[in-house]
Amino acid sequence: MEELLELRGYIEGQQYPEALVLIEEMEEMSRDDKFNRIDSFMTVLLLHLIKKQAEQRLTRSWELSILNSIRQIVKTNKRRKAGGTYLSQEQLIEVIHEAYSFALKNATLEAFGGAYTAEQLGNMVIREEIEQEAFTLIQNYRNE
Repeated sequence: MEELLELRGYIEGQQYPEALVLIEEMEEMSRDDKFNRIDSFMTVLLLHLIKKQAEQRLTRSWELSILNSIRQIVKTNKRRKAGGTYLSQEQLIEVIHEAYSFALKNATLEAFGGAYTAEQLGNMVIREEIEQEAFTLIQNYRNE
């Protein structure tokens, strides 16, 4: 909110270079917020996909969490007025790849009642398959 008041002041004072710098900062803040939200939901999505593959089962609550995470990722990534997305497919793959390690650490607390370390749990699953499944689920949801 402070930024909007500051921007208004720059425009009213015809300080256009300062206004443009502030607009760039606000755009960067918005992109960072979108990225952080997508990363957070991606971690939850991957966590449940890891548990699903490791335990070879899927509970209703995991399924709901997966669906909600996918929905929120797609919703957050969608540019409403301009159309398209904030993150390209390549950037989305990068987010999936970066979020995996944190998701695996979180999964160790839940999978098999917390009986395994991240390294042990990681050896029970195929990372590439999980990452590909996450990407495919997101892509399929977007195309519905």
